[in-house]
Amino acid sequence: MKRRAVVYCVGAVLLVVAVVCSIYLFEGIKKAEASETKESSKVFILWTSGDRDVALKMVFMYTYNAKKNGWFDEVKFVIWGPSSLLLSVDKELQDYLKKMKEVGVIIEACKACADMYGVSDKLAAMDVDVKYMGKPVSDMLKSGWASMTF
Repeated sequence: MKRRAVVYCVGAVLLVVAVVCSIYLFEGIKKAEASETKESSKVFILWTSGDRDVALKMVFMYTYNAKKNGWFDEVKFVIWGPSSLLLSVDKELQDYLKKMKEVGVIIEACKACADMYGVSDKLAAMDVDVKYMGKPVSDMLKSGWASMTF
């Protein structure tokens, strides 16, 4: 009789140990899956408009706040087309661009576009990464970046 009681006790202890180990294993798997599936949020803003009001009252304001307030982990600002000419001559926009860089916005400009307007050197002097953007923009779209175009 004592032997049977000992066997039952050992069995019960082993069962409890198995349940506790299963719980820890399940929680570890859940945490690993969560960390694997959490992707950083990324957005690029493609600024094409030569309209100053659109730039100040929408594009720059949203881009700055998206990064400053953590709405996205990574924020890229791509200057493309007529916007490159506007930026090259507008001091207020240039100052706002510095403010965006200070909060961590990545600033890039299309070299082909900037060359057409003759402003590549001016943009580079503002610490803008001036490069050919066709492939980088295509790659961002293919890899799931959110995009906004103004």
